[in-house]
Amino acid sequence: MPIPSDHSRPVRLTAKEAAFNQLQHWIIDGTLQPGEKLNDLEIAQALGVSRTPVRESLQLLETQGFVKMYPGKATQVTEVDPEAINDLLPPLAALQALSAEIATPKLDEETADLLTEANEGFAEAVRSGNDETALRIDEEFHQIIVDTAGNSYIQSVVNNLQAHVRRQFFHDAIVLREQSVQEHEAIIEAMKAGNGEKAADIMKTNWLSAIDELKAIRNAKSS
Repeated sequence: MPIPSDHSRPVRLTAKEAAFNQLQHWIIDGTLQPGEKLNDLEIAQALGVSRTPVRESLQLLETQGFVKMYPGKATQVTEVDPEAINDLLPPLAALQALSAEIATPKLDEETADLLTEANEGFAEAVRSGNDETALRIDEEFHQIIVDTAGNSYIQSVVNNLQAHVRRQFFHDAIVLREQSVQEHEAIIEAMKAGNGEKAADIMKTNWLSAIDELKAIRNAKSS
């Protein structure tokens, strides 16, 4: 199992948090491939921690669907099912829409400016074909809204779902669209106008339209 030696080690985190973050990142970006067997001792040595936080991290990653543990045998990275996006995006869309509705009456000028700035960066990344940067900024845009809503239960579930969305992207199952730039702008304007219901509707469309576009691309490839 190849472990990169040039990774950055998070600071001000517990050993368990640091191990979890790094392992999840490696699984998401494909450093640790689907089906790959994980050796907790090797991981612990690479991260400079004991085996206990690594094992705890692997247990948490299993609950989130990133690894599968076979007691007494092995721990493996789970496979990526491109079709899982059909189950992943609807609940994420619903929670993001709810966040937009809750966040609307809490929106201040500073937060609105942050959203606008993020969307401008997103637009530039999409138009330049820098998909990885576009994905990161798109996450930042939506995270601002989730954070503004301030519901810890929504935040927890969204963070987990978003991690799986990111993994789908790295395995070519997510499409970043120019249309999202306009949808982001419309979300901002609806929130600034105090129309939380409209912001929620646009937010839901923003997420679910990715499923339709992905299906269209797959149909075109198969025809």
